[in-house]
Amino acid sequence: MHISLADDIDDAGAQEREANFKAIYGVEVLETQQNNTFAKEKKVRQSFVATWLLRSGVSVTLSFFLQKKIYKYKKVLSNPSRWEVVLKEIRTLVDMALTSPLQDDSIHQAPLEIVSKLLSENNNLTTQDHESIIVAIAPLLENNHPPPDLCEFFCKHCRERPRSMVVIEVFTPVVQRILKHNMDFGKCPRLRLFTQEYILALNELNAGMEVVKKFIHSMHGPTGQCPHPRVLPNLVAVCLAAIYSCYEEFINSRDNSPSLKEIRNGCQQQCDRKPNLPLRLLHTSPDLVSQEATLTESRLKPVIVTSNEIHVEVERNNTANQKMTANVGNDSEPNLIDCLMVSPTCSTMSIELSAQADRILGCYVEILKMLSDYDDWRPALASLLQPIPFPKEALAHEKFTKELKYVIQRFAEDPRQEVHSCLLSVRAGKDGWFQLYSPGGVACDDDGELFASMVHILMGSCYKTKKFLLSLAENKLGPCMLLALRGNQTMVEILCLMLEYNIIDNNDTQLQIISTLESTDVGKRMYEQLCDRQRELKELQRKGGPTRLTLPSKSTDADLARLLSSGSFGNLENLSLAFTNVTSACAEHLIKLPSLKQLNLWSTQFGDAGLRLLSEHLTMLQVLNLCETPVTDAGLLALSSMKSLCSLNMNSTKLSADTYEDLKVFLNCIH
Repeated sequence: MHISLADDIDDAGAQEREANFKAIYGVEVLETQQNNTFAKEKKVRQSFVATWLLRSGVSVTLSFFLQKKIYKYKKVLSNPSRWEVVLKEIRTLVDMALTSPLQDDSIHQAPLEIVSKLLSENNNLTTQDHESIIVAIAPLLENNHPPPDLCEFFCKHCRERPRSMVVIEVFTPVVQRILKHNMDFGKCPRLRLFTQEYILALNELNAGMEVVKKFIHSMHGPTGQCPHPRVLPNLVAVCLAAIYSCYEEFINSRDNSPSLKEIRNGCQQQCDRKPNLPLRLLHTSPDLVSQEATLTESRLKPVIVTSNEIHVEVERNNTANQKMTANVGNDSEPNLIDCLMVSPTCSTMSIELSAQADRILGCYVEILKMLSDYDDWRPALASLLQPIPFPKEALAHEKFTKELKYVIQRFAEDPRQEVHSCLLSVRAGKDGWFQLYSPGGVACDDDGELFASMVHILMGSCYKTKKFLLSLAENKLGPCMLLALRGNQTMVEILCLMLEYNIIDNNDTQLQIISTLESTDVGKRMYEQLCDRQRELKELQRKGGPTRLTLPSKSTDADLARLLSSGSFGNLENLSLAFTNVTSACAEHLIKLPSLKQLNLWSTQFGDAGLRLLSEHLTMLQVLNLCETPVTDAGLLALSSMKSLCSLNMNSTKLSADTYEDLKVFLNCIH
């Protein structure tokens, strides 16, 4: 070994360095002349190098020693003769790894890999041997993930001996560490499978789901905020994988299971399928779709589809549906929720799982319910479930959607926008939980109570817009009218808003809505209030009034409402609310000023909710001052629909650069 120092400029220094290096292993330090300043500085530098070499030498020596010991144990354990000797050697190997001063993951992983290989090559071990080996390596598992083969062994032990004390005492801290620290189950799927089997083993104990509930609570912690951000995503990943596995056999039978198009249009003809596959959907007639569009009395017999674990009963009825029939010849893949909706060729689709799959499904849906009960986890859980990450077979399974309804109810009851907004689709053109659990959706098993609850929470936040009402009028007008007829106040309000905002163009439909409103006391009262407001609005427009108005500073929402109700302001074009205490609540009164073109909200508490309302109704607004208001990107983006804006002041707001660039695309007033 040779070491060079940049500061050594003479041969004597090189010789002294060499002597120093030799002295390291002889535990002897060479003395230099005390009277030579240069020699003193050089001694300090050489002392530093000597210390580094000493530590490095010890590290290398220890590493070599450990590698030699590990190799020895590999040789010993590769030819086991007596298992009591093997177990003793495993304990010694574990102690050596734990007491090693080297901070190297390979030192701790090597014993786990040796044991993993030993177990994979010896399948004739008794259960007692299994548990003894697991207990022996338990100390290493406290800070290290088990290798893939060892995970397989742990999974097997959980399945075969779920009531073993090893599951509770040894596997619990291992699974807790996995859930807290794992970053990607895609790279280590066996860790996910081990976690899944461990939770199922807990469910097999006498207390069953109570034990699982205590485990989930231990992962969350006693406080209101879970300190481990990876726990929830990992638990959801385990749940989704377990639920998927319940329907996996049906899903993997791609050639014999119905595609999205088949579920919507009926099953393929028998000649179009491979004859040897066990899971089949038989087509009774090539012209079934056209026949069902004309027949009104006949009803086809149910078709039973059988596999090892799944029995799918597809019952067809004879209800005509022009929309579904028109899409029979369309080659494009239909929408997921449309596929699961009641159609002329598939009125019900009930899936019966095996006892084992049913047990797994019940356990992990119950865990999703538990997760939804934690307030701090609910926003992230809603976001993870918003894309509906379940197979279509699960969504067609009545038991699954009925059990999952509790989770959707929790989302609908949460007043936080980031939670209940996840009931809607993740993007335009894609259905969400709102459509799935609304009347007519495959998951709806009530008379619309959950649907009304979802509409109520959405309308009460930021979705009181024409776009949302228009979507309801186009797709859910029938259910809305039915619930309003039964006295549901939310649906009565929805119908009144549809009339007030001129959502319905058809006169007959308008008259039907009016009749529905007048059929109940609450509907009659709200419709009369609507008529009074419209008469007042027309009266304001007829009388005219001032064109400019400025409210005194410190005025409130109540002051503005009192002022606007005291006279006629149908001609008001310029309104200044600068330096007042008005909030978004005053938007309800501002939208009743049909001629308003200039609005000054400088230094008020007017926020995002008010901006969304203004963008829907004040289409003639040309000048808007939002300087020093608490508006954010969420509200400012709503202004992109106000094409008439000529001047927009957003100084001293929470406007981001990205939102500014987006607004520039839609509004000409921004340069």
